Amino acid sequence: MTVSRRIDQRIQQLQAGTTFDYQTLLVEREEYAAATKALERLIKKEIIKRITSGIFYKPKETVFGTLKPNEEELLKTYLFENGKRIAYITGLSLYNRMGLTTQVPKIIKIASRDKRIYASVGTLKGKPVKSYIDVTDKNYNLLEILDAIKDFNQIPDLNTESGILILTERLKSLTDKEINQIIQFALKYPPRARALIGSILELMDNKLDLTQLKVSLNPLSEFEYNISEKVLPNAREWRIKL
Repeated sequence: MTVSRRIDQRIQQLQAGTTFDYQTLLVEREEYAAATKALERLIKKEIIKRITSGIFYKPKETVFGTLKPNEEELLKTYLFENGKRIAYITGLSLYNRMGLTTQVPKIIKIASRDKRIYASVGTLKGKPVKSYIDVTDKNYNLLEILDAIKDFNQIPDLNTESGILILTERLKSLTDKEINQIIQFALKYPPRARALIGSILELMDNKLDLTQLKVSLNPLSEFEYNISEKVLPNAREWRIKL
């Protein structure tokens, strides 16, 4: 089968809105010249579009026109290594997607444990921040919640009451196993994050064993959040200053 035919078949199998590169298409290095010609042909036919050199996407057509891939898709080649997730999007871009802020950042933060990831995909730019936990495809959604809790005081135009409700709903959607995981992960985060997630989890389910979180807090410390006692009635127990 020709390189061109293999690429056609591979692209047909991709979902609309998916990004891909030469590796995704299983193109060998000696086939790059033929692959480039095949891809250029598909671009002219508007079957695919180029994002930047070597990165393409399969357009998704809607009644509103062609949709570009979301940030996660656009940065996929930076978030994965050899098919395994090593990073995730955090910061304002994440908090906007979670509904915690209306602000959109100019530069996206990319969290990874061991790599400093700088990204550039068209006009989209990314800079590195360090993750507190090794990132996998099974835990990054938990780290997103913990990041929002850690940065709660720094999220611009945040309504604290609705913010707590949004985070509570996210936590309620987790399985028992994931709740236990997020408690263990929280122990690696700063004390202010441990205090706030402990308070939220206790209100959500007072049968949870939160002993590790509670004893990890310095009894002389206080964490200031602009949250009313109506929203967090157990705040003082978690060293949260009202």
